[in-house]
Amino acid sequence: MPKVLITDPIAQDGIDLLSREAEVIELLKPSDAELLKAIVDCQALIVRSSTKVTREVIEAGSKLQVIGRAGSGVDNIDLDAATQRGVIVVNTPTGNTLSAAEHTIALMLASARHLPAAYTSLRSGLWERQKYVGVELRGKTLGLVGLGQVGAEVAQRMRGMEMRVIAHDPYIVAERAQSLGVELVSLEELLEQSDFISLHIRLTSATRDLLDDEKLAKVKPGVRIINTARGELIVSDALIRALDSGRVAGAALDVFREEPPGESPLLKHDKIIVTPHLGALTEEAQERAALDVAEQVLAVLRGEPARYAVNAPLVSPETMEVLRPYFDVAERTASLATQLSDGQLQSVEIEYLGELADHDTTPLKAAVIKGLLATVSSENVTVVNASRVAEERGLRISERKAPSEDYANLLTVRLETEHGTTTISGTVSHNATHIERVNDFWVEIPTGEGYLLICENLDRPGMVGAVGTFLEGHDINISFMHLGREKVRGRALMVLGLDDEMSPEMLEQLESIPDIHSARQAQV
Repeated sequence: MPKVLITDPIAQDGIDLLSREAEVIELLKPSDAELLKAIVDCQALIVRSSTKVTREVIEAGSKLQVIGRAGSGVDNIDLDAATQRGVIVVNTPTGNTLSAAEHTIALMLASARHLPAAYTSLRSGLWERQKYVGVELRGKTLGLVGLGQVGAEVAQRMRGMEMRVIAHDPYIVAERAQSLGVELVSLEELLEQSDFISLHIRLTSATRDLLDDEKLAKVKPGVRIINTARGELIVSDALIRALDSGRVAGAALDVFREEPPGESPLLKHDKIIVTPHLGALTEEAQERAALDVAEQVLAVLRGEPARYAVNAPLVSPETMEVLRPYFDVAERTASLATQLSDGQLQSVEIEYLGELADHDTTPLKAAVIKGLLATVSSENVTVVNASRVAEERGLRISERKAPSEDYANLLTVRLETEHGTTTISGTVSHNATHIERVNDFWVEIPTGEGYLLICENLDRPGMVGAVGTFLEGHDINISFMHLGREKVRGRALMVLGLDDEMSPEMLEQLESIPDIHSARQAQV
């Protein structure tokens, strides 16, 4: 069973699901040395925000296939290192969406009505009503920096509270914003117009320290700032200066540059409300995130695509329904083509016939590359690094698509070498992969355990018997046989399923039988 290492707490439902198909190793809050040691034998790693998955960790995980982030942000994972190694990184961007949106709104209301300070005052025996006069949200302008999933949920709810909602997000089309009742503006316009500013963007080199002294000098006087995204988006000292000057009336922070924040002055400022990164911490969100990440990790370990692969091409669910059965077809046809070809590889052509031709076939191309290299390289080839691996090896890969009259779907791999062309076609039949074509011969070969003996020979009486007698003499059992031919008494192909492996010497002896032109052994 594959091993899954969990280094940050996730809900038990996710652990139970993983345990059905994998050995689960829980090592919570490990030291750097402990993590490097534990990752060596594991195929999967599941983290939240605490564990830092560095290049060193990824390179130490020689068997690592997938990293699961139970949450949306992946800035604690070295994506470049993962992509180079072919390690798929998955996250759960929708699992905590509602929880994060609700926490954002809770902080917004708490800041508008001074709830924590009023609570503390009353508990201490004071009755200071006039000191805590608040502001209404109705009629105010909410500026969302980021209109992704969480931002969109906040927008919908706050429009219900009769707020005007504007947003800055260069990666959202105008039609999407309009459907949410949100006006897209520049960042400068948002800063100048907003009574409340809420951050909902990922941490990148471009967004780090987004709200600094320069930006905070442009905000509308009396603005309140809410951050449930990443602490590094705001320069802490600049925020304190803006609060002290009165330019910013208040702030509500759920995230910090360092967590826990230690002796940060943000915790002591009387205009700042703080919570300990609670945005995703609801029972419902924890269960959703744990199940989502577990399902995706298991899918990758089974060789299937994940719904939210951060460093892989995005493929629609509809396309994936069509492609999923053909990942195995692509890998097996390419592997067989490699085993049957001779000489230096010059080019590769992948042909998609039928319904496959109507979809984005990038994942199938990755599976073909994996199959091509399976017998010659131990490199972990996945959809995230397949193109890079092909480029590094100088593989020239072309693709063509066309309708098909004979098959609902047919995938063909053609390898051109210095000695000629090898053509293998495959499809799905009765929910299993079948090889339909070997070079010029149409056959129907089931795939699975065991070995294939592929003989090109003259089509004449006695050929099947001669091969059967030879195998009987070497105590090799035949599981199935399929025949194909160009014409009567012409070139023919004999494909036999064997339970035992033949030695190179046995293949040479078999080729010495009259009218057998070649005998090759392969595994599919």
